[in-house]
Amino acid sequence: MQGDEARALLGLSSTSHLTPSQVKAAYKRKAWESHPDRFPANEKFSAETKFKLISEAYSCLKLGIGQGGTNSAYARVVRTGSPNVHQRSKSQTFLVKAPFFLIIIGTVALGGMSAARA
Repeated sequence: MQGDEARALLGLSSTSHLTPSQVKAAYKRKAWESHPDRFPANEKFSAETKFKLISEAYSCLKLGIGQGGTNSAYARVVRTGSPNVHQRSKSQTFLVKAPFFLIIIGTVALGGMSAARA
């Protein structure tokens, strides 16, 4: 979703600079107006569709995509499936992997691979 589309869905001006509180207030207002639980059963499907679009518009503006560029943390989550919050050095990674390696070596050395199962 593009930034202009997101702004239009939330009822915000496409020319003004937005603060996070303005985006949040607009989202809350639109979410309240179009929440599916407020509609009768025959109108729920269209209300759900509109509510999902409003939620997507809010995420778009909240992450800064609609304000000019992509958020690097968002791009990483989309690309890899998880944020890289804590950068680990190679020594830290080795300290995590070493005990598991030693357990495997110890098991093989003690004949764990040839042991019969009960």
